[in-house]
Amino acid sequence: MANEGCSSSGWDAEAEELYGAESGWVEARTSCDHLSSLSSDLSNIPVPDSPCTRCHHPAENWLCLSCKDVLCSRFINKHMLSHHQETGHCLALSFSDLSVWCFSCEAYLDVQMIWQLRPVYEVAHLLKFGQSPPFLAIESLQLSTQNEGSSSGS
Repeated sequence: MANEGCSSSGWDAEAEELYGAESGWVEARTSCDHLSSLSSDLSNIPVPDSPCTRCHHPAENWLCLSCKDVLCSRFINKHMLSHHQETGHCLALSFSDLSVWCFSCEAYLDVQMIWQLRPVYEVAHLLKFGQSPPFLAIESLQLSTQNEGSSSGS
């Protein structure tokens, strides 16, 4: 199963059907079993306008979070996808919108809820925008999720 080892924030099937793929809305996962593949040094990453190392395309590039290679998206020449298929490196950060994708889970990951992703997200945000990102406290996010769950049962 492709999504094994990953979980979302626990919406029920009815909400997923209502807000899922048909609507274009995507819920980022709040955990992933593939985080152990993160590079140990993600404080030093290439700048967000780095070109693809294979085709030198200047846009729609992703940073491999295992080896820090910069490769283009599936909408350009699919070099990041090829890299995943060749190496098994499954975690990547988009330099376009700073989202994190897990190829093994086939899902976006929530950088607000997954603390291991926060450092690389912060560095990428600083390099791209010149300022730190507006992080919410994880405790506040967990409390908010719990409150939503208890009020939806009423």
